[in-house]
Amino acid sequence: MGFLKRILRPPASDYPGATANPGSFETLSDEELQVHMGIKTYGSFELTEAIRPSYDVRIPPRQGFRYDKYVDEASGATTPVIMAAVTKSILMDTFLSLIDHLGSVVDVVLETSHHSASHHEDLYRDHIDAPVLKTILLEYEDVLTDDGCTGIAVISPTQQQEVQLDEHKLLIAYGTPLTGFRDTLISGDVYPDSQIRFVTEAEHVHSSSERMHDRFDQLRTRLGVDHVA
Repeated sequence: MGFLKRILRPPASDYPGATANPGSFETLSDEELQVHMGIKTYGSFELTEAIRPSYDVRIPPRQGFRYDKYVDEASGATTPVIMAAVTKSILMDTFLSLIDHLGSVVDVVLETSHHSASHHEDLYRDHIDAPVLKTILLEYEDVLTDDGCTGIAVISPTQQQEVQLDEHKLLIAYGTPLTGFRDTLISGDVYPDSQIRFVTEAEHVHSSSERMHDRFDQLRTRLGVDHVA
């Protein structure tokens, strides 16, 4: 799961571990950063604690999804994609509903950038029953939704489909067909919008903490993902 290069800022007292892309955040005082991080809603869209848009809110957060495609750099093969921004109150439920389309047994990839501001690590767990996985994910909803250094991907190798809840708390579904994913989003009042833009497409800031790092380690242990690929 790729994301833009980030720089480490001196931590604000209420937001330890906050990091930002180079740009306007570099000129903010810690007080200004705290105020910006404290803004939780833009219109009817509620943010998680994990991410905030640029200080000038170049791309105001809003709910919706659009179609895109992933291009494999090595082979040139393309995979259809749905990318969605979902308000906090229904984010986890929507993610779990998308997982339902992947079948009864899935693979899991936990993604972490807790130890680096420039890259992430992938930790793999093969073959876990989907109902068991969903129970564990609900137990650790806080770190999955509110930690800007944690992402997760759930994969069906047999169907060649994948659903991600990434570090930016975007929902991303890969593979053919996309119909089930689309219908699930629409049933949750997340509608197609070809003009929607996401927080990843402009300057933004991630937030994490030692508590979230500890919760990530607990989740990693519960899932049995102890190796990096």
